[in-house]
Amino acid sequence: MIKLVMPMKRKPGMTVTEFREYYESTHREIGEKYLKGFASKYIRRFTNANIDRDGELREPEYDVFLEIWYPDQETYVACGKALSKPEVAKEIREDEEKLFDMRFMRSYLVDEFESAL
Repeated sequence: MIKLVMPMKRKPGMTVTEFREYYESTHREIGEKYLKGFASKYIRRFTNANIDRDGELREPEYDVFLEIWYPDQETYVACGKALSKPEVAKEIREDEEKLFDMRFMRSYLVDEFESAL
C-alpha cells in the first residue's frame, strides 16, 4: 500500500466554511474523476482549532490533510503519469488556485505504524 499525504492551506480571504464547501462540492469531484481506477481511498481530514499545550486556542497551520491510498507502487506511478497530462494538470491546477494558498502546497509519502492498544 502506498499512501500520499498532502497538508494544504486555504487561500487568503476565504473563510473556513467557504473553503470546506468548495472543496467538497467542486474540488473533490475533480479529484474523484482523475483518481478513479487508480486510488483505493481518497480522504479529506479537515482540521479544527484546538487548545495547544500552553493552553492557548490557535488556528491550525493547515486546513485539510488530503490522503490518497494506492494499492501499489506501479499504480501510484501510473496515476502520476495520468495526472501530469497537460489538459488534466491544467484543470487541477486552475481549480487548486481558486482554493489553496499555493505557497503551502506539500506532499509526502508516508509509512504508517499502528499500535494495538
